[in-house]
Amino acid sequence: MRKVALLLSTCVLFFLLLSTCRTARQGQDIRCGACRALVDEMEWAISQVDPKKMIQTGSFRINPDGSQSIREVPLARSEGNLLELLESVCERMEDYGEHIDDATTRKSYIRVKSRNGEAMDLSEATLDSRITSSLKFACEAIAEQHEDELIEFFSHETENVKDKLCSKRTDLCDHALKIPHDEL
Repeated sequence: MRKVALLLSTCVLFFLLLSTCRTARQGQDIRCGACRALVDEMEWAISQVDPKKMIQTGSFRINPDGSQSIREVPLARSEGNLLELLESVCERMEDYGEHIDDATTRKSYIRVKSRNGEAMDLSEATLDSRITSSLKFACEAIAEQHEDELIEFFSHETENVKDKLCSKRTDLCDHALKIPHDEL
């Protein structure tokens, strides 16, 4: 009888550990996907601002020598514009669906609504309100917790922001270096 109880408790413990690992990986997948989608949406929103528009930043105080330390920066990459974009970027997580890689069973998140009204292939995406609400929640948490890093990265044009921000800087994606750059 003791052996049966020991075997049963060992099996239960094993399944609990297995489900905990799966839940942790699902949480990582959603955070990674939210980070990558956030970067994609921010890059797109920045690209929609007229690059010729400039804004003056700096101090409007007059220095002792009579000069002012004002500089002009592109409006699209100004801190004020980036903060405004961060306020609304997570609303667009509703435009994403879940895709499960057959080989690795890792989840990724792909855009399911076109920005220009063109039809999209939705055959590989799962559309579910629970997924989009989880993605939106994760996006909002990332935007709040990593606001300074986001502003820092987007204030300058940078290559591979998804990898640099989501993998190296914030450790939200440990597997992201294997994900193609054009996934989102």
